[in-house]
Amino acid sequence: MARRDVHVISYKAIREFKASRPEAGPALDNWYRVAASCKWKSFQEVREVLGSADWVKPYVVFNVAGNKYRVIAEINFRSQTLFIRRILTHQEYAQGKWKEP
Repeated sequence: MARRDVHVISYKAIREFKASRPEAGPALDNWYRVAASCKWKSFQEVREVLGSADWVKPYVVFNVAGNKYRVIAEINFRSQTLFIRRILTHQEYAQGKWKEP
């Protein structure tokens, strides 16, 4: 059975973040294209493609645009699904806003 590319849920989060921070657009769009074209089996494979990714249980935190932004996501490797939970600036992430409901 062929492995399918990662399904990123959802691009809407990126669109909404870009609406308030248009300068983040190109970097987030590039991150999306890369993530959506992968077929990851493990976090180790994520790190091989996007080396700045960190495992912060239960999330994978991606540094985007030279660490200006953080994409907080959950990845289900079995179903090849990546759920974007939050997109924050580096400062918002450092303040712990990613932990808020």
